[in-house]
Amino acid sequence: MLETYAVVSCAAVAYHHVAYPLLMRLMPKKRLLTPPENFERPSVAILVPAFQEERRIREKLHNLAALDYPRDKLNVIVICDGCTDATADLARTQALSLEAHGVTVEIVEHQDNRGKVTVLNEAIDAAVAQVIVLTDVSSRVAPDALEKLTRWFADPGIGIACGRYQVAPNAPPGERAYWAYQNALKDLEAAVAAPMGVNGAFYALRRSLWTPLPSGTINDDFVLPMRIVTKGAQVALDPSVEIEELDASSHAQDLRRRIRLGAGNLQQIVMCRQLLNPWRPRLAFVFASGKALRGLMPFLLAFALLTSAALALQGEALGFALLAPQAIGYGLAFVGAVAPGTRFVAFKHALEGYGAAGYGALLWLLGREVSWGRTDPLDERYVSRSAAFAKRSLDVCAALGALAVTALLFVPIAVAIKLDSRGPIFYRQMRVGERTPRSTTLFYLIKFRTMRTDAETKSGPVWSSAQDPRITRVGRFMRKTRLDELPQCINVLRGEMSVVGPRPERPAFFNKLEAEIPFYVERTYGLKPGITGLAQVTLGYDSDIEDVRNKVLHDHAYALRIDSFWNCLAQDISIIFRTIAVMALGKGR
Repeated sequence: MLETYAVVSCAAVAYHHVAYPLLMRLMPKKRLLTPPENFERPSVAILVPAFQEERRIREKLHNLAALDYPRDKLNVIVICDGCTDATADLARTQALSLEAHGVTVEIVEHQDNRGKVTVLNEAIDAAVAQVIVLTDVSSRVAPDALEKLTRWFADPGIGIACGRYQVAPNAPPGERAYWAYQNALKDLEAAVAAPMGVNGAFYALRRSLWTPLPSGTINDDFVLPMRIVTKGAQVALDPSVEIEELDASSHAQDLRRRIRLGAGNLQQIVMCRQLLNPWRPRLAFVFASGKALRGLMPFLLAFALLTSAALALQGEALGFALLAPQAIGYGLAFVGAVAPGTRFVAFKHALEGYGAAGYGALLWLLGREVSWGRTDPLDERYVSRSAAFAKRSLDVCAALGALAVTALLFVPIAVAIKLDSRGPIFYRQMRVGERTPRSTTLFYLIKFRTMRTDAETKSGPVWSSAQDPRITRVGRFMRKTRLDELPQCINVLRGEMSVVGPRPERPAFFNKLEAEIPFYVERTYGLKPGITGLAQVTLGYDSDIEDVRNKVLHDHAYALRIDSFWNCLAQDISIIFRTIAVMALGKGR
């Protein structure tokens, strides 16, 4: 039974990625559709759902106004779905300018964020145009794009018309490789039966064939057009219509998108099961081999690995034979992670995507809500989900390891502190922790005491200096070797700090530093303060505000480098080793 499971799961993985594209190349192609040269142009309503799009909305409306299409048959509707920024105001200002040139722009503003599916259902239901065009704010098309797409609707059998999606020019190599593969796959699907879904950046549909999307639909740009296809309509993929994405996704945004897609891929198997109709065998073949298997792929990959490994551990030759190509694939993904400039980055991108998709699919199976929207820029954090996972894993391992290795030092350090000066062994002080636009975490930092207990009785909170008289003799040694920081491993295990991160500041200094240093607050957005950090191992202790100003630059430089799982591990491990060198050589200041 184990052998059967291993063979079936491995065969399904190989079929989806290798055999399925090859079979589509070999299959006879359906009759090539061609749009007519002369046609009666239909009336068109372009719907632009928008949430927090003040950065792009004016440019988007300007792009739509440049479309070469009869003005009396074109209506642009911007749907502001609970925007709290200036999206609606900027859209209204731009609308006034465009109306002077004959372009009709309507602004629909919802005070609360109701979700894309809800506002689209209402907007399409209210539209009286023959053709509905759905488009994202972050996309751009050529002036002839709309005329090229609407020309297809002269054929009554066409229900959907779409173009070819072009990823942003500054997108990462992995994302570019992913979309090159997806575009090639959609071309084959279109030639055999129909492209499985369209890109929501810009596509057109016949209004009379539309039916409202069910509440809770995740992948609307798949479910909406495919429900039209189940009615017998065809999809026209026009490669001459190029839809250009303007914004490259950050690593965190890309992972959130893939989590959502993973949940949607599983959901759409249920919602669009009519595509498996045996009376339309080509369509059923493409859907079952493509999107249906894609939704199950994270589980198939995990199952293939586990069953193959179990067979190999039993000494079965079949297990080793099945495990070998998987090991090669995962190895290439690792190479792509550590060497992103190589072609192997596509393997890393695919594996990372399947991991995120599997997480999203599990959330959907557990009944958890998986939503997606363009986030408020204030909510963007430095650390992606994968980097946060790497960081927390390293934190726990490093803190436990440090405590285990240095536990024997705690007793002699405690005795030395007691013999050198009066007062407690440990020093607890409130510090500012992780910060978001809506909250700030405060916690008590734990250190070995290095100053006299009356150090700030008269002066109040002040920075330490090079020859600070408040520091005890033992304290001076501990500061040079950084041994005073060891108890902070307890803060790390509590989740209040990280091993590597910005220095945790005292509330007494925080407001002053925030007022005098640009972007000081942002240094700990979504990032816990650290025992050590790039700034600490480079610059040492703070003695004045200029020292802090220099450290902030290092903090931001560090935060920008930990944009992925592997980059985060590499940066943190490097800084940990540099810290060990500082401790061993007594270079701490």
